[in-house]
This record gives sequence, C-alpha cells and structure tokens, in this order.
Amino acid sequence: MTILNNPFSLLFITSISLFLFRVILIKTGFIFTFKRKWRCIKDCFHVYQFFKVPEFSESMQRNQLYYKVLLYLHSLASLEDSDFTNLFAGRKPNEILLRLDTNQIIEDDFLGAKMYWINQDKNLVLKIRKSDKRRVLQPYLQHIHTVFDEFDGRKRELKLYMNVVDDQKGRWRSVPFTHPSTFETTAMESDLKIKVKSDLVSFLRAKQYYHKLGRVWKRSYLLYGPSGTGKSSFVAAVANFLSYDVYDIDLTKVSDDSDLKFLLLQTTAKSVVVIEDLDRYLSEKSTAVSSSGILNFMDGILSSSCGEERVMVYTMNGKDHVDPAILRPGRIDVHIHFPLCDFTAFKTLANSYLGLKDHKLFPQVEEIFQNGSSLSPAEIGELMIANRGSPSRALKSVINALQTEGDGKGGRCGRKAVEESGEPSGVFCTEGANAVKEFKKLYGLFRVKSNRKSPSFNLDNDLKSGL
Repeated sequence: MTILNNPFSLLFITSISLFLFRVILIKTGFIFTFKRKWRCIKDCFHVYQFFKVPEFSESMQRNQLYYKVLLYLHSLASLEDSDFTNLFAGRKPNEILLRLDTNQIIEDDFLGAKMYWINQDKNLVLKIRKSDKRRVLQPYLQHIHTVFDEFDGRKRELKLYMNVVDDQKGRWRSVPFTHPSTFETTAMESDLKIKVKSDLVSFLRAKQYYHKLGRVWKRSYLLYGPSGTGKSSFVAAVANFLSYDVYDIDLTKVSDDSDLKFLLLQTTAKSVVVIEDLDRYLSEKSTAVSSSGILNFMDGILSSSCGEERVMVYTMNGKDHVDPAILRPGRIDVHIHFPLCDFTAFKTLANSYLGLKDHKLFPQVEEIFQNGSSLSPAEIGELMIANRGSPSRALKSVINALQTEGDGKGGRCGRKAVEESGEPSGVFCTEGANAVKEFKKLYGLFRVKSNRKSPSFNLDNDLKSGL
C-alpha cells in the first residue's frame, strides 16, 4: 500500500512493466501483429486512394513506369523489414538480392507522408492518403524517375531476352547478359572498329535529328560472313558499348507474322534486337513467318511506331541469294562483312588470347596468310586457348593448321621454319593433319570455305541520311 502511494515507486514499476512488455513483443511475433492491427486502426481514420501501375499497356506494350517503380522498390531499405521477401544470388560473388513477392506490401516515407506499395500479379498498386495526394504525389513520382535515372546512368545490369512459345507468363524470358566481348577484343581491322563506334555514337546523339526528318530513331546492321568469324561476339560488343539489353528472336518459335509483330511490340527502348541466320531461314521452303512478315518487321508501320531507340541486327552467312528488297536502304543501314581471318585479325587474336604484340613467328604467319590460307577467328582462337600455356606452341599449332586446312594454299611455307625454331611440339603441333582433326574433334567446330575478301563497311546510305 505504501508503494502504491509513492509516485516515484509507481513510475518505476510502470516503466519496468512497459520495458518487459516491449521485450516480450520484440522477442515474439506479437510485435508484428501489434503493428498490423495498429495500422488497421489508423486506416479507419483516413481515406486512401489507390493508383495502379500495370506491367503492360492496353496495346500490350511494356509500361516503362512499371520497371522504374520496380527498380526503385528493390532499392528501398524497408524491403528488408518486410514480412516476406524473395532472395536471389547476384552477379557479384556472395551477393544476395532481395526481390518482391506477390501480394507483398512495401512501406515508403516521402516528405512526411506514408506510401504503401502492393505487388499484385503484373501490377504495382500505390496506396496513399487522400489528404497527402495533392502535396506529395507528383514530387514522389518525379523522385522515382530521378532514382531510376541515377541508377541507369551507372553501369546497369544488362539482360538477354529470348522468345518462348506463348504461355501465361509472356513471350520473353530473360537472364543476366554477362558476355565479356568488347570492341577491343573483337578481331576486326582497327579502322573498321573506329567507323562502327563512331556510327553508334552518332546514332546515340541523333534523336532530334531523326525526328526532324520524320524517321524512327533506330539503326539497323547486317553482319554477313562464314560461321565462326565473330558475328555473335560483335553483337555482344555493341550491347556492352551502348549498355543496351539484347532481344534474341528465334524465328522457329514464332507462330506467324502477327506473332513476330507482337514480339517487337514487347521489346523495350535501349535494346539490341537480333535475328541470327536470316538467310538460312529465308531459304527454307515452308516457314511460319513469311518474307512479307519479315519485311514488315524491318520497316513496317509497327516497327516505325515501336522501334524507338533500338539497334536492329541481322546475321547471315552470305547475302548473294537474299531478296534485294530485304537489303535495301531503310531496312538495312549498315552492311559489315566478316571474312575468314587475315593477318591483321590474327594479331588482334594473339594479343587478346596470348598477350602477344609481336613474336619471331609472326613473319611466318603473315607469309602464310599472304599465300591465301585462312581459318575462321573461332578456329584460331580455340587453338590459342588450348595452347595458352606456351605462346610459341600456340603459334606453331596455328601455323600447322593453316598449312593443312587453310584452303590448301599455304602448304609450301612455314612448316620447316617452325620445326627449326627449337621449341618442343605441343598438343596440336605433332602433325598438321592430326592437329586439325584433334582440334575439330574436341571443340566441334567446322569451317565454311569462302573466297577471302577484305572487311567492308558500307556507309553510302549513311551519308545520304546525314549521319
């Protein structure tokens, strides 16, 4: 009775009780239940408005705001405090990423106002007090744009998209695009690299110029040449140079012309759209997509409406038997030939694969190339990888392969000089024929015989268009 009459004692007992109660709540699930119930009580005294951000628009185009909001939410620290969150492995070693789950609610604070985001199926829903809407909604959305632009200005995580057979989850599947190819590692003449990079930079800066001409802001490239000459690596180098996503369209998984248009409709800006081996597909007698459908895909009304800020790339083994209508200016802006390897490309490969800028065997290699022998960059690169422990052995294996399989024109030079160099023979250097056979057996590579031509870069159409 005395304790109860003492105000200090009563205050002390109350404080201890509240502390113990809070400890109990924190150590158990009651704290989360209490917070949820308290939120429901507060909601009874406020009127809320809801704003839905769908993943796709009514025309089935990707809603860019949806992806900006999604990236913003994934950057919030409050994601860690959610009741349920998905965990994924990141690109960096030991990196763990937190990602939203369906029906998950994320809380955000902005200018003293509480914002709630609900992750519904293919929709993000913003819940905001009606009394705060006029004051914070527009600044808040602008804040999301700013955060996204800051992230996008840095090296963002690129994606590789592949089309799949139609299902409920959409037509595209994506994986992180981690291809390491750059223009520095691409086996191509330096002058040609400079022209390509200059053309890409000019394209990036030409948005207003294209619009002034009444043209869609896109650029299209045709890459043609034998298999293994670096066309796919060049596509990866372009994507890395521009920091663009890659959409790889497999025409064998496209049901008809309309389906091909729908795939284009769901691509996003800042992307490289690729169709590989187009000549082989066009040569087939029975295909789901018609030649007319491909022509409309390249420069039809839909392409003009949905092709902004995209680079279109088509690859072929050869263009001699392709309908000229496909190759005309407007559909193809730039033609780039990828020939079999010459000495200039060989030196680039030797520098990239072996770290060699010069070697005593280089003159012998150059002489063989001058006599007309050649292999694809992929074949030469794989020989260098297999013998990377000894640069001299790697060069010998290339020389023996060129003498034996390099169009059969270089057999009279190089072999004797290699044997006189005093270096021990390697895995692929015992005999030229056995070296190439073993090489093909191990790596499954094949070569396409082709008349050797120098790289070309057709910019006649570019000069006409002012670029």
